Amino acid sequence: MTNIETLIGEINTQIIAPIILFLFVLSIAMFFWGVADYIRGADNEIVRKTGRDHMIWGIIGIFIMVSAWAIIGIVLSTVGADLPKKPAGLF
Repeated sequence: MTNIETLIGEINTQIIAPIILFLFVLSIAMFFWGVADYIRGADNEIVRKTGRDHMIWGIIGIFIMVSAWAIIGIVLSTVGADLPKKPAGLF
C-alpha cells in the first residue's frame, strides 16, 4: 500500500468517520425528540406537527449519513485504501 492510500485511509478513520458518526447520532436524537414531542402534544395540533417535522428531518438525516458512509466506502475501495469493517465507534 502506498503512502497516499495510507493517508486517505487515516483521514477517513480519524476525521471523516467520526464526523459522520456524530451527525448520525444527532439525526437519531432529532428523530426521537420528534417522537417525544408528538406523544406529548397529542392534544395540540401545532406541537404534533412540530414533532412530525422533527421525525421527518431525523429520518432524512439518517438516510444522508448512511448514504455518505456508503459513498465513502465506494471511494475508498476505488482508491485502494483500507476499508473499515464498520463505522468507527458504532459498536
